[in-house]
Amino acid sequence: MKPQTSEQNGSAQNGDPAADAASVATEAAATIPTGGAACTTASADVAVAGAVVPVTGAKSSQQLKLEMLNMELASNGSGHEKCTFHHDLELDHKPPTREALLPDMARSYRLLLGGLGENPDRQGLIKTPERAAKAMLFFTKGYDQSLEDVLNGAVFDEDHDEMVVVKDIEMFSMCEHHLVPFYGKVSIGYLPCNKILGLSKLARIVEIFSRRLQVQERLTKQIAVAVTQAVQPAGVAVVVEGVHMCMVMRGVQKINSKTVTSTMLGVFRDDPKTREEFLNLVNSK
Repeated sequence: MKPQTSEQNGSAQNGDPAADAASVATEAAATIPTGGAACTTASADVAVAGAVVPVTGAKSSQQLKLEMLNMELASNGSGHEKCTFHHDLELDHKPPTREALLPDMARSYRLLLGGLGENPDRQGLIKTPERAAKAMLFFTKGYDQSLEDVLNGAVFDEDHDEMVVVKDIEMFSMCEHHLVPFYGKVSIGYLPCNKILGLSKLARIVEIFSRRLQVQERLTKQIAVAVTQAVQPAGVAVVVEGVHMCMVMRGVQKINSKTVTSTMLGVFRDDPKTREEFLNLVNSK
């Protein structure tokens, strides 16, 4: 089969959507200025894979063509259907590194200091915006981690069906409502079904989800669901006890208050005796 040739730009299409998209991206990058003016309100209908797809805004033929190829990639199940950072000319589908965000974050902290009535140029605060930005990236490093990366193959076949409990795992997180810390401890139990998880991986799972902007209720459930995904046990139980600085430092200012949340899945929810055994183990000294 001869390659199809575009009459508008003379480019050849070989029938491979990914290759065609890359080719068009190269051509488009040369013809479309970066940071161009916003699209107008004109609209058109473009036929893609037998369907009529509305396209809003007056766009160049290169942009329209690239959109069509990207949609074809998605319809073929290319894995980019839910790609958050999928733009017309960014075919690597990768977000910027978090370190690349540091300059903008530092500028934001500098504005914050000025808004508080401080002088960001005085000696003690000159480097504070950059330090604060780096600290926030560390506090939220869980956004860069996935369950697969953390497990790293540490799931083992083992003929063991008795309860496994790791308790008092230290936890530090950031309250998403006020951007102040909350901290405490996490206890995890599960009943294996011939698969066990490396013990340190339970602590690492806690790190993935606690090092994000969180509420304690969601954090508790996310840990339980992650353990379930990792080893498919008969049941998972998670108890989190936390101290929230948004209650200690502001608002009601109750310095001795603690928040306890739990998630019980599988037999821990269905069988009272199993749940009681887990809670006794967690509460024992």
